[in-house]
Amino acid sequence: MESISTRNPHSALMSLEADAASARGGFACLFSDSDEYETALIAERRAQGRYQPARRRWPIVMLIGVMLMVVGTVLLFN
Repeated sequence: MESISTRNPHSALMSLEADAASARGGFACLFSDSDEYETALIAERRAQGRYQPARRRWPIVMLIGVMLMVVGTVLLFN
């Protein structure tokens, strides 16, 4: 192991600062607020495939509605 006296003082200071930041990071929460946590949670669940896209039924409903209007118009003018 290298002693601090044989190193450059600037690199030793940078190493200590990096170690301190790493130690602080071990105790800190990864998220700064609940919105950030919820966003990450939803993104993870989407990646797992838990949320399926909603089915689009409106084209079928529109087709049936138009067909009923056509049938009503035909019956009205007969």
